[in-house]
Amino acid sequence: MQVKNKYQGFTKIGLVFAGLIVGLMLSMTYSAVAEKMVKPQLPIEDLRAFAEVFGKIKSDYVEPVEDKKLISEAISGMLTGLDPHSTYMDVDAFKDMQAATQGEFGGLGIEVGMEDGLVKVISPIEDSPAYAAGIKSGDLIMKLDEKLVKGMTLNDAVKIMRGKPDTPINLTILRKNEAKPLLVTLVRAIIKNKSVKYKLTEPGFAYARVTQFQEHTGEDLAKAINTMHTENKGPFKGFVLDLRNDPGGLLNGAVGVSAAFLPKDTLVVYTEGRAPDSKMNLTVNPENYARGGAANDYIRDIPADLKSVPMVVLINAGSASASEIVAGALQDHKRATLIGVRSFGKGSVQTIMPMNNGAAIKLTTARYFTPKGRSIQAKGIEPDYYVEDGTDQSNNIHEADLSRHLSNPKDAPSGSAKPDNSAAAAAAKAKLNEKKFAEASAPIEPASKEDLQFAQAMNFLKGKPVIQSETPKVEAAVNTK
Repeated sequence: MQVKNKYQGFTKIGLVFAGLIVGLMLSMTYSAVAEKMVKPQLPIEDLRAFAEVFGKIKSDYVEPVEDKKLISEAISGMLTGLDPHSTYMDVDAFKDMQAATQGEFGGLGIEVGMEDGLVKVISPIEDSPAYAAGIKSGDLIMKLDEKLVKGMTLNDAVKIMRGKPDTPINLTILRKNEAKPLLVTLVRAIIKNKSVKYKLTEPGFAYARVTQFQEHTGEDLAKAINTMHTENKGPFKGFVLDLRNDPGGLLNGAVGVSAAFLPKDTLVVYTEGRAPDSKMNLTVNPENYARGGAANDYIRDIPADLKSVPMVVLINAGSASASEIVAGALQDHKRATLIGVRSFGKGSVQTIMPMNNGAAIKLTTARYFTPKGRSIQAKGIEPDYYVEDGTDQSNNIHEADLSRHLSNPKDAPSGSAKPDNSAAAAAAKAKLNEKKFAEASAPIEPASKEDLQFAQAMNFLKGKPVIQSETPKVEAAVNTK
């Protein structure tokens, strides 16, 4: 518009020529600016193809389709085609996401993604209907009641799963190494996700479990630490921080949790992206974790001995994103020993960008790195002691297993991973047995006598030998890609 006003006296030929010159100059500008802009700025031929397809659907599709629906689906497809974590949220989905970060929302309690057209469980949320029913990381949801998931968008599937509280829904699930699909009936509920759970497992030994990183997670952990310290009537002998099956959440929550155990101004994580505001160095400073900064620094009242108490962090394949930031920072600074199995490997940052229509997009804008410069993306965090939890580890999935996952910048450029067709094969096999279902097993209670990883954490803190599991060859192969 500005070009037209400035050169309104030009002839049509002059305008075209001026446009070509401007386009050429823009294409030859400095690389920093060129990176910020999409090249070419207007892919005319592709836009014509889009308009042609849009017109064909409007005129020839078997049923009338509203323009709003077509455009919304086009936006959704544009984002989901980028990577497994970028997505379009309509008005309702955006509201649900905002409620989730506050710690209360309706649904089944599952962190999910999309893989080969099926809903893939990243991690069940503790104390949710899904967790109680034995839903596991890596499960593929094939049907929602009688509706096949294949062909749905992730938003469509999530809408069906949320529903009204106290209403049932049947999930048909494909699970690795199960010959038959599982049929699980869940009752929707208001998910009140208490992000921090804690207890003194025995005199002198404190245990805190972070189930998800929410707005008040760091503050809640600080309160839990002070409560246990008072109950213990003195310094701790050991501390176990449990991040297993924690799908992540807010970045400032991860910095706040790390701040409880690291000295002031210690680097927790840094991020790198194309946009200037995506480059950050987050340190143990209240400006990076406390709402209101130093005036509301909830870490300052934590007992000083917590910075040096012997410490173990528990991780597994369900530990993702923010939980990997914490685990990586404590490991890099040699502040804690990690016990468990390799974490999920989600080393990317998603930024929520509200739109003018009340919807929002969740866009991957950066990769994050541990203090020593390790990228967790598609690799995960390796524990210092490999200890399985006593269940079948073959069900574990990782970021590297997802189609279109971002590459790790430390690796040679090779593009995204090839889609894993095993899910499609499993679906075809399961279709033969749709009337016969396997049984879902109940989860192991964290920090109980049956919790093998926690038992080894206590052994370590007490100076006893840690009984390790045999490291799977598949895990080692993935990490050396």
